[in-house]
Amino acid sequence: MSMSSHDSIGQRLFGWVDERFRIAPLIEFLRHKKVPMHRHTVWYYMGGVALFLFIVQVITGILLILYYKGDEATAFESVRFITTKVKFGWLIRSLHSWSANFMVFFVFVHMFSTFFARAFRKPRELTWMTGFLLLALAMGFGFTGYLLPWNELAYFATKVGTDITGAVPLIGNMAKLVLRGGEDVTGATLSRFYAIHIAILPALFSVLLGLHLIFVQRLGMHEPSFVEKLPPERKKMIPFFPNFLLRDMLLWLIVLNILLYLSVYFPWEIGEKADMFASAPEGIRPEWYFMFMFQTLKLIPAHVLLIEGEVLGIVGFGLVGVAWMFVPFWEKAIPSAKSRRTILVIGIISVTFIIGMTIWGYLV
Repeated sequence: MSMSSHDSIGQRLFGWVDERFRIAPLIEFLRHKKVPMHRHTVWYYMGGVALFLFIVQVITGILLILYYKGDEATAFESVRFITTKVKFGWLIRSLHSWSANFMVFFVFVHMFSTFFARAFRKPRELTWMTGFLLLALAMGFGFTGYLLPWNELAYFATKVGTDITGAVPLIGNMAKLVLRGGEDVTGATLSRFYAIHIAILPALFSVLLGLHLIFVQRLGMHEPSFVEKLPPERKKMIPFFPNFLLRDMLLWLIVLNILLYLSVYFPWEIGEKADMFASAPEGIRPEWYFMFMFQTLKLIPAHVLLIEGEVLGIVGFGLVGVAWMFVPFWEKAIPSAKSRRTILVIGIISVTFIIGMTIWGYLV
């Protein structure tokens, strides 16, 4: 078959698809899409890395579901079977665990780089808000997935985590009962966390991710103020496809190699099977991305002005989270002359607090 006949078949197939789904305008859009090049361009790649890690999560998660059994009697044994009997099962499980932690890390980096660049300003308010919700869901993935191996550490950490949820005013006790499926962490909790982890959260995450990507593609990459002030002839731009995309994929390949190295040389531990009648082991800690909140709650006195310290801390974190999600709107209330400096100070304090409390939590 000649080259021209191949081209003819491809053109007819493309024409058939385009007639029904109108993909030609999308291809034309991507062909002409440009990405600004400047000294902060490296931060543009953080969101792409987070997206790649989510894809790794989906692929490895599907492979794990083929063998995992989400009930109290068989969960731990199924994880041990995956790790010891299934060919490359230990590698897939380690990849899933390491990439989950990396995904949360890169979403945090992406969020703070966006914050410091003030890329949340008009018209990108909804881009910021959907990104914040994606971070919350990523942390929810971590919280629900942590229990699934049904080992001792995960069991008691989940018990502590759901106890903290129960301290939320008004809805806390109901939320704890819904999460646990009863008064205590049992097999019902495991089943609910499994359903949330593989069905509810992926559905919500996929919808929000789709919206987030549409907003990003529609509005383009944010340009820092020093680039916006440049005349058009002095702005350096590169095509999104293939130039920027190939650089993005090169970084994906580097991250994948790091994940493989960690998975091979530092495989994820199985631990001991959970025993509901055993006493809690010492040093129960949440995952690192919850540590700054956990450590802060430990430092708050038992009572502050007749209010329970734990309740005060949870309400405080909740209010800060809501305020953070609505940054694009309250930032407008700051005088423009002070806006940049205020955002810089708030960002530095936030990053310092999170890192400091996380390190402190692991040292004490």
